Amino acid sequence: MKMKLCDLIIRRRSIRKFKPERIPRDILKKLVNAARVAPSAANRQPLEFIVIDDESIKKEVFSCLKWAAYIAPKGNPKAGEEPAAYVVVLANTMISKRDYERDVGAAMENMILAAFEKGIGSCWIVSIDRELMRGIMNVPEEYKIDSVLALGYPIESPIEELMKDSVKYWKDKEGRLHVPKRKIGDIIHFNQF
Repeated sequence: MKMKLCDLIIRRRSIRKFKPERIPRDILKKLVNAARVAPSAANRQPLEFIVIDDESIKKEVFSCLKWAAYIAPKGNPKAGEEPAAYVVVLANTMISKRDYERDVGAAMENMILAAFEKGIGSCWIVSIDRELMRGIMNVPEEYKIDSVLALGYPIESPIEELMKDSVKYWKDKEGRLHVPKRKIGDIIHFNQF
């Protein structure tokens, strides 16, 4: 049975360890299409996307990324656990020099949820060596490399924990990732603060 949207949203977690299994290009195209139709400030639509699924380019892109700061390096994908594909999100600054960050958030969430619905895990990465990546993919100067979505079929199942003292995620003795989230009662306000 297919999961309802709200259930997908609640169950989604960042994945950093993947099966060595290709993602079909038609699925990758569907994910980018989900990003394409996301809300855009003033409908300017400055975002463009580079999909990376070539083995040699994936290795180069991997070297540009920093993973799981709170648990690095043990949170990094090991050999054989790397993403099957990446979507690099670019902002065309000739279309919009500001406010595109909101567009990126909406586009990323659409891709993340569309991927999760198909059993594909993802990790939104903003800690990037952008100049190295620009050279690898020949990105023109008028495009800002905003972030990267790492994609693959997951081999881990992170657990949500109610946040107590810290936002830092952690691994237990079995290597399972625990992700603290604030309680609904701590963040919701009705009618006034």
